[in-house]
Formats: sequence, C-alpha cells, structure tokens
Amino acid sequence: MRENKYMTMMDPFQQKYGNVLSSALIFPALVADVLWVARTLVSLGGTMRVILDLPYVYSIIISSVVAIIYTLLGGLYSVAYTDVIQLILIFVSLWVCVPFMLTNPHSLDISLTAYNQTFQAPWVGTVELNEAGKWFDDFMLLALGGLAYQAFYQRILSSSSYSQAQLTCFTSAGFCLVLGIPSVLIGAVAASTDWNSTTYGLPTPYERDEEGSILPIALLFLTPTYVSVIGIGAVAAAVMSSMDSALLSSASLFSSNIYKNIIRKQASDYEMQWVIRISVVVVGLAGTGLTFLDSSVLVFWLVGVDMSYTIMFPQLVCVLFFKVSNGYGVCVGYILGFVMRVLSGEPLIGLPPAIRFPGCRLDKEGKLTQFFPFRTTIMLLSLVSIVFFSWLASVIFSKGLLSDKWDVFDIKRRAAQTARASDVKMSDTDEGGSAAKQHLNTTRC
Repeated sequence: MRENKYMTMMDPFQQKYGNVLSSALIFPALVADVLWVARTLVSLGGTMRVILDLPYVYSIIISSVVAIIYTLLGGLYSVAYTDVIQLILIFVSLWVCVPFMLTNPHSLDISLTAYNQTFQAPWVGTVELNEAGKWFDDFMLLALGGLAYQAFYQRILSSSSYSQAQLTCFTSAGFCLVLGIPSVLIGAVAASTDWNSTTYGLPTPYERDEEGSILPIALLFLTPTYVSVIGIGAVAAAVMSSMDSALLSSASLFSSNIYKNIIRKQASDYEMQWVIRISVVVVGLAGTGLTFLDSSVLVFWLVGVDMSYTIMFPQLVCVLFFKVSNGYGVCVGYILGFVMRVLSGEPLIGLPPAIRFPGCRLDKEGKLTQFFPFRTTIMLLSLVSIVFFSWLASVIFSKGLLSDKWDVFDIKRRAAQTARASDVKMSDTDEGGSAAKQHLNTTRC
C-alpha cells in the first residue's frame, strides 16, 4: 500500500474496480470507524462514571465534544503530535498504578490465587479441547481483523517512506504487548481481592456483571485517590488517541473516495477542507449516538472488527495480490460473506444462528454459541469465491462465451488498463534502479 503511494485504503479498489462498485465496499469500512468511535467513548464514559461519579451521559458528551473540536482544529498533524503525548501518558500512568495495586492490603499475592480458590475463583483459566476452535477463531480475528481498518493505513500511508512505515508497524506491535501487561496484572489483583473488606462490598464485581468496568473499580477501591486520578488519565489518553484516529480515517474515506471521486470531481481544496470538517462532526455524532444503545465496549469492538475480518479483509487481499479479481468476484464474495455472517448469529447482540456449524451448542450462560472457527471459515469462503468467480467471468468474456454488451463491470478494458499501469510501474522501477546503479558506480572508491 505504501509503495503504491495510495491515499486511503479504498484507493486500490477504485483504481481496479471503478467508483460505483467501490462505493459499496466503503460502507462497511465507514461503519467500522463509527463503531470504533462508539466503543472508545463507552470505555471513557464507564470509567468516568465509576471514578468521578459523573453521569454516563455527561461523560460521553464531554469527551465527544473535546475530541471532535481538537480533531477539527488541528487535523492529522495535531493528532500525530498529541498521540505521542497520549501514548507516553498511557505507558507511564498504567505502570504507575501497578505497584499500588499489587501492594494493597485487601488483595492476596496473585501467584497464590492463580490456581487456587480463595475469595474468588482462580484467575488463570483453562482452554478446553472442545473450545479450541473458538480460541483459534478469536486469535485470527485479532491478528487479521485490524488489517482492514482505514485508521491503520492512515498512519502507514502518511509515513515519509516505506521503511518508516515498516518500522512503525513492528514498533507498535511490541508496544501493544508492553501495554497489555499492566491490564493483566490489574485483572489478576481484582480477582485476588476480598471485596467484602473494601467499601465496594459484596457481591463481587463479577457477580454484579460489572467485570467490564474492573479497571476503574480497582483503581477507585484499591489505590489512593491520586493514583486513581492518574489511572483515569491513562484511560482518557487512550480513548482520545483512538477516537481522533477513527474520526480522521472516516473523514478521509468519505472526502477522498466518495465526495472527490464520485460526487464532485472538480472540488477545490477549500471545499474539501469543509467536507472533511463536516465528516468529522457527522461521524463523531453518529458514534456518540450509538453509545446510548449499548454500554458494552466488547459489543461495539466485536461487531466492528468482525465486519472488517469477514467482509473487508478478503476483499483487500484480493485487490492487492490477485490480478484475476474483478467486479463479478467482488460482488459474489461480498454478498456471500455478509449473508453467511448474519446467518451465523451473534450472542452478544442477541442474534440467533440460522446456520449451525459443527460444535454449535449452549455456552455457560445458556446462549447458543458457535464453537467452530466460523468467522475464519466465512473469510476463506469469501476469498475463494472472489478468486473463483472472477476467474470464471474472465474466461466467459475473454473466450466470447458471452457478448461484451453483457459485461456490466467492463472487466476486459479494466484488465488492459491494469496491465498498462503495471508496465509503467515496472518501467519506472527499472529506470530508478539503473539510475541508482550508475550513481553507485560513480561514487565507488
């Protein structure tokens, strides 16, 4: 993506399939960004509600207004600089809280409670063989689902060079691992706590179905006040960093791939600036509105990344790495992935499965759950269908089995254009390589 100097994730789609077909693919990408905004606001709202005793609605509105305003005022540059500050705050704040958590008088040593029943069940669980498929599916969802997010490519494509983009990816992966350690430790401490000896009392947060707010609860009841304030700073920094990225990525998609390429191709730079600003406000308000429908970070996260993984990821792989892919395969893969995902159900949003994969059964909470790696199966079926039906359509029209007037997506002409573009790129690469070689020869000692 960076080598081809694309502006957004959808540029290769419009370049290969055209504006009309690509506009249908932009929709799930925009929805994923709106859900991203919603889940970041929910995480901050829940934290502020517990620690600062603010009403949930007020905390959501305040954080949304702040994020929208400073994203509007500064754009990508301000977001890039503030994100550096926010990442430092997250790192320092979380690790500052950990020693206070581990040494608080209400909790036992987490090494003792890892496998032993104390005040609560052991905090180290087990992976049963009959749940291996679900664990594998979740792993693949986490590993590959994020690759179809515009917010990811927004940072990569704005890098000054290919090597810097590569370094950013690997560095961020390691940084995520380091940031994940305090979260695990805090959760372990909370599971090792005698909540009856705290002002929180019984029943435990898990029994009250408040395990999703365990970070702010643990900060409030197991650490001094000034430490809990530092902890809320870490959460706020994380939320703002994520939200401004989602706002800008969705604004980029709409302004560049829809407004500029489809609605008004002659739009001036000044007009585009206003389109971006309006897009930021609209997406921010849409995400804020969704937070009042559900207060679970997991629901918004799962629906968003699930859509990216099962629908957008196979499309992205095909447009980048399979030259045979065309509009016919794209349509079949898109419809197949969407329909199968809906029919597979999702217990988190109360959607029962119409298609029951092997191992589908009631979970511990009595909800009908798919324990087969069904998301990965749907993703692979979508990918294979894109390639197969694209190849089939190419054969049908190239051999004259159907007249060209039935070629709705004009794949013969688009294939020729793609081939010419590849030749030009290869020529430019060869010329660049020759020039570099001559330069090396003249400077050699």
